[in-house]
Amino acid sequence: MRTRTFGAGALSLTALVIAGAGCGSSDSYDNAARPPAPINVAVNLTSERVAVSPDRVGAGPVVVIVANESGRSRDVTLTAPDGSNSSCVDGDVSSGPINPEDTARLQLPLLEGRCVIGVADGALQSAPLNVGPPRPTAQQDLLQP
Repeated sequence: MRTRTFGAGALSLTALVIAGAGCGSSDSYDNAARPPAPINVAVNLTSERVAVSPDRVGAGPVVVIVANESGRSRDVTLTAPDGSNSSCVDGDVSSGPINPEDTARLQLPLLEGRCVIGVADGALQSAPLNVGPPRPTAQQDLLQP
């Protein structure tokens, strides 16, 4: 009986060693770098102007959080500055109407360049957004989605 149990154990151990031989093979695997971690850009709409914080960021994914503190519905736009061909967005971006005392959230990738954040009807003084070189990858950041 002991011999049979020992033989079954030795057989199991041999199977594990053979199955484990393929694990950790020497084939190299290129792991694609993750994009930069998203950052928040706050946009505040008052009755006179558009305020942006921060107004300088690195290129990569961002979350634009818009707070409409003006007395009417507004449509926020990100466009290239007049006379410039290097915009920080691929095409023009619009939030859609944001009701008074409400917030909106836009997720988009920013490119290196300059943008103007304003409102569609042009009633408020717009604010510049300068986007620098791409931010570093989030490859080594732990607990990122």
